[in-house]
Amino acid sequence: MLKRILTGAGALLLVLLVVAGTILWDPLPANPPASELAAAAADYDAEVIRDEYGVPHVHGARDADAAFGLAYAHAEDDFETIQETVAAGRGIMADYRGRDAAPLDYIVALLGVWDTVDARYETDVPDDVKALADAYAAGLNLYAAEHPKATWRGLAPFTSRDVVAGFVFKTPFFYGLDATFLELFGKDYTQTIALDPADGRKAFLIGPRTMAERGSNAIAVSARRAGDDVTRLVINSHQPLTGPVAWYEAQISSDEGLDITGGLFPGTPVILHGFNRNLGWANTVSAQDLVDTYVLTVNPDNASQYKLDGEWVDFDETVAALNIRLAGPFALKVRRKVLRSAHGPVIKAAHGTYAVRFAGMGEIRQLEQYYRLNKAEDMDGFMTAMSLNALPSINYVYADRDANVAFIHNGQYPARDNGWDWSGDLPGDRSDLIWQGYRPWTDVPKLVNPVSGLVYNSNNTPYSATDGPDNLRSEDFPQSMGLQTNQSNRSLRMIELTDGTSPINEPDLLALKFDTSYAEQSEAANLVARVLAIDWSQEPEMAEAAKRLAAWDMTMDADSRYAALGGLTVLREITEKYTHMPAPGPETAFREAVEWLMVHHGRIDPEWGEVNRLVRGPVSLPISGGPDTLRAVYPAGMGDDGELHMTAGDTWIALVEWDRQGRQAARVISPYGSATLDKASPHYADQAPLFAAEEWRPAHLTREDVLANATRAYRPGKD
Repeated sequence: MLKRILTGAGALLLVLLVVAGTILWDPLPANPPASELAAAAADYDAEVIRDEYGVPHVHGARDADAAFGLAYAHAEDDFETIQETVAAGRGIMADYRGRDAAPLDYIVALLGVWDTVDARYETDVPDDVKALADAYAAGLNLYAAEHPKATWRGLAPFTSRDVVAGFVFKTPFFYGLDATFLELFGKDYTQTIALDPADGRKAFLIGPRTMAERGSNAIAVSARRAGDDVTRLVINSHQPLTGPVAWYEAQISSDEGLDITGGLFPGTPVILHGFNRNLGWANTVSAQDLVDTYVLTVNPDNASQYKLDGEWVDFDETVAALNIRLAGPFALKVRRKVLRSAHGPVIKAAHGTYAVRFAGMGEIRQLEQYYRLNKAEDMDGFMTAMSLNALPSINYVYADRDANVAFIHNGQYPARDNGWDWSGDLPGDRSDLIWQGYRPWTDVPKLVNPVSGLVYNSNNTPYSATDGPDNLRSEDFPQSMGLQTNQSNRSLRMIELTDGTSPINEPDLLALKFDTSYAEQSEAANLVARVLAIDWSQEPEMAEAAKRLAAWDMTMDADSRYAALGGLTVLREITEKYTHMPAPGPETAFREAVEWLMVHHGRIDPEWGEVNRLVRGPVSLPISGGPDTLRAVYPAGMGDDGELHMTAGDTWIALVEWDRQGRQAARVISPYGSATLDKASPHYADQAPLFAAEEWRPAHLTREDVLANATRAYRPGKD
């Protein structure tokens, strides 16, 4: 009997497994044959020249040819991340990465990325931009055809719409839209609801909100201020050192007038920030209030309705079909409702139902604006490109060969009713609070050629963009624009180190860029003061450590024997805004810094460079700098090996110069090398020693210079 029961149970289990396997069986489709993938490459002809550092210099007769060659060259160095970018933009990442990627796919559906692309691509993307995107996709497809084993199954062919969708998806996240969604999805979100200004009251605040803030530096100095008749621009964005938003350097040029060097992200066919022969720009992330959250009232008798203007209105409801890869050919098919209200995407959480309206919603012209910026030849052309106003945020610091410098606190500023306080959540039952469109480009805060000849930004308030008397003033802008009011340590140091009149020549500018100090009014200095205010007299070892901390000059130089103790004490409080991991109190932070140093180094005063390291494969180098210093170095955390390994901060950096005769020179550097993923390549970490030593390599700008330093030249699809 037992044997029959076990046999029957085994048979039932087998049947269940077969049924489950049948339901879950969902192998990824094969990619098209190589000949089909490579077919479009015949329409393009690009020359790729790799210089002594492996950096690609791409040239074509047409701009589209250059985009084709760029795609192929970038795929050689980082095809894996490009594919991740495409899969993420399509909303199919979970089909490759499993359950952890499912929320990302849902957000793609929630934001309506492909609704926007499908509705607007044909009508609102100009033909020359389509041609650029087509060419870039053809370059990726050629590489996929030649490297089938490296190509994700079912992902090819790549399309021009993938390229455009990548911009639609990613650009709103640079001002913190992702943080808003994560906060709303979280369990402990606390509503902050604005009240009608007609009531004579201001918004009341129940719980604080964490501001999404990220790093970057940008500095421009006019020839007049420099003292040596040279206009200079420092491009210094702070990004992760690897991944989908890590900088990749390239020069792209064509016989149609394109000729620009700079940084781009995987999946982008143009330079995102950099310089051409006549001008250049640096970007820093801004944190204007460009997102509005509305608290919705859901019909208690019908969960498919919300209240608007006294009536129950149906949600716009669609379904997101998520494929969650389990293993091999098996995937779990999950269907999730996607709701939208008249305001925008809707999130139903345990603590309430919310609608989100944000800058960039439904926008598709991002690639067009970047392309126009790449082709701009002077300030008028640059400003004309900026006036497209297709990029939802990002500060611009500009300089050109005519000695112009400028700061633009760029943004798609919602056309909000200035009578309301938009910093908190809004009642969702009033249609008059659903703003339509944006303020005109003329309203965007700009500071052009200030009297001091210096402009800068370090993710700080636009009211502090120069060291002269003509800074922008808060009273000149309506509060509903939500402009930043914060200062970072880096901006405070710029204020401390500049005086409005003293010349800022090349050595002075480099001293600013590589400054490692915390300002007198910084949060680091404040935390140290709080630690030193504690009575340590009953603990001799801690008292000695406090004396050591008191002697710290607030610099983070690699050879300092004070920076390790000080830097580790303030590290987590400074980075809390980026990591969203609660920092310990001052006393605990100090005790843990002392303990960590003693455990791993046997002393509290090792040189900072023994702790702070730039690591790439077998290369490990001491590096100066720290979180929120102008020499920005952010670690992943306090490692168990007694080291902090840099994972973000200073990445691709450029120093661009034009003298009074318009002659250009440029120096650049990256923390690792051009070969992003190939550990066997000589260019995997060949720039790391220069980067750690705060040195540069020359940018090869002319064809003659490129050829003189060439190590390889080829024509994708032709050779």
